[in-house]
Amino acid sequence: MSVPASISEQLSRLVLPGRAVIDGALVGAASGGTFDNVGPRDGAVLNAVAACDVADVERAVAAARAAFEDGRWRDLHPRQKKKVLFRLAELMERDAEDLALLESLDVGKPIRDARAVDVPLAINTTRWYAEALDKVYGEVGASPADRLSFATHEPLGVIGAIVPWNFPLHMAMWKVAPALAMGNSVVLKPAEQSPLTALKLGELALEAGLPAGVLNVVPGFGAIAGQALARSMDVDMIAFTGSGPTGRRLMEYAAQSNLKRVSLELGGKSPQIVFADCPDLDAAAQAAAWGVFYNQGEVCTAASRLLVEASIKDAFLEKVVAVARTIQVGDPLDPDTGFGAMVSERQMQTALSYIDKAREEGGAPVLGGAQVRIETGGFYVEPTIFDGVKPSHKLAREEVFGPVLGVMTFTGEDEAFALANDTVYGLAAGLWTSDINRGLKGARKLKAGLVWVNGWDACDITMPFGGFKQSGFGRDRSLHALHKYADLKSVSVTLR
Repeated sequence: MSVPASISEQLSRLVLPGRAVIDGALVGAASGGTFDNVGPRDGAVLNAVAACDVADVERAVAAARAAFEDGRWRDLHPRQKKKVLFRLAELMERDAEDLALLESLDVGKPIRDARAVDVPLAINTTRWYAEALDKVYGEVGASPADRLSFATHEPLGVIGAIVPWNFPLHMAMWKVAPALAMGNSVVLKPAEQSPLTALKLGELALEAGLPAGVLNVVPGFGAIAGQALARSMDVDMIAFTGSGPTGRRLMEYAAQSNLKRVSLELGGKSPQIVFADCPDLDAAAQAAAWGVFYNQGEVCTAASRLLVEASIKDAFLEKVVAVARTIQVGDPLDPDTGFGAMVSERQMQTALSYIDKAREEGGAPVLGGAQVRIETGGFYVEPTIFDGVKPSHKLAREEVFGPVLGVMTFTGEDEAFALANDTVYGLAAGLWTSDINRGLKGARKLKAGLVWVNGWDACDITMPFGGFKQSGFGRDRSLHALHKYADLKSVSVTLR
């Protein structure tokens, strides 16, 4: 498949990273093993990447532990830590075009989104935590006259960060930036489907002046490298974003090893509720379509369940379909493309299997439902909508992680909130209404960690991100994330 002219020059000089970053050096796997990194745009192999295994993870963890214990990063003055993290953000900005191209090649997302969203948000996250790191304060207790008691936040030690393939760089910085800001050392394990920007990040961190061993990057397979990291007796915490089954295994590994802390941001089956008194049906239709089709539906907060009040359902669904028809599947490297490839053949087949099941269970196909661009060799599924979805249908209960929307109807407020909460997940939810009382009551009733009223995904780095129920526990973003990577120590001094 030919490369758009606007990208070809950049692509010709782009270096695809393939070596691990361990203890300040770019290294291959100790075994010499590699794995093929396949590009979803056309199904071709992009490059060979170091297949890190137990030995490599142990080496990275040892380097991180040594760096933490000797204080080369932990004990630096906050001003010095800031300087390094701000320098890292500057280097990411300098290489923003390369980072965006690496991300698009690796996971199939449109280059325009990688340029406008993923990379800028990763840079912003780095800067935000660099600025915040000297604003984490302890507290002084109510002490008697002969004693002074106070509490301090102290870094945990070695953090194992296991990040997903849908927003590889962005999600990595949600974990790496606050962990480093608190003075920890980090071993970052990117998803095997998306190692490129994590490896580039490791290189840039060294260039920025981050001491050797403070940030290590170990590409490899989750069942090998990820498991080794989670089972390590010298890792103090695992911070994970990904699937529920993997999250469960990580908790088992933590229990079977050193009872390390585990923070999990897992899946979702997020409802978007549209009441008849919606203040702007056109805006809601845009949010309904892009809320599930953005990033090819590979978003943990994807609004994959659309709940519409019965009196407006037909008219509103027409508006949603009209928006969805404008979302054309295209070459991820074309700057005009807004909807690219799915990350892998496996993920594409998963989405297609849910589409088949939705038909079998009686869902009414309204739009899409097929694999497209087959001639490219890539992994493409068109935006798909099913009406008449029932609460018992798989499409209403299981996370697809693909571009498939299920539409349901309700006849009253109580039914709407009951349907919305009828899920094992609790990551995000939204509602559209002109009634402020309904909006505030709904925000209280909806069992989700993120609730948006008259908008979707309407928040930023200043607000915590995480879920209820089987969507996990622990929070990314905001100052709360800093506390996640710290222990609270109480100190009492008796005055003599």
